[in-house]
Amino acid sequence: MTSQTKAPKELLKAQKWANMLDTAIKLPVINFRVGLDSIVGLIPGVGDALMLFAGFRIIRMGQKLGMPNDLIKVMVRNSVLDFGLGFIPFIGDVADFFYKSNSKNVQIMERWWIENNKAAVDASAREQFRDWEEKFDS
Repeated sequence: MTSQTKAPKELLKAQKWANMLDTAIKLPVINFRVGLDSIVGLIPGVGDALMLFAGFRIIRMGQKLGMPNDLIKVMVRNSVLDFGLGFIPFIGDVADFFYKSNSKNVQIMERWWIENNKAAVDASAREQFRDWEEKFDS
């Protein structure tokens, strides 16, 4: 496998980071996932600011990957919207449970990476499939 067929370290880190922030904890009975963003965001003002900085870490990883500025702007908008919603008493806390800006941002990163590496990923998958077929046809 080439470097174009493996997800880069920054993308893998961003996926783990988004999981921790948005979906790491499964709430019992209601089968709903939350993360640190929803919990820390309950602390008025400070919690939302901390989670904004945590979300910007994902955006920084996207910049390191070389994502275009228009996609980085969308990611910043997602994070700032999440932050802004946090200032609305009660409604902001409820919105935090449903609006998962970090996961949205990682999806943007994933789509961009796949679009830019699709040919190499497809070629690698075909090669692996041929190897698998040969192994079982023998």
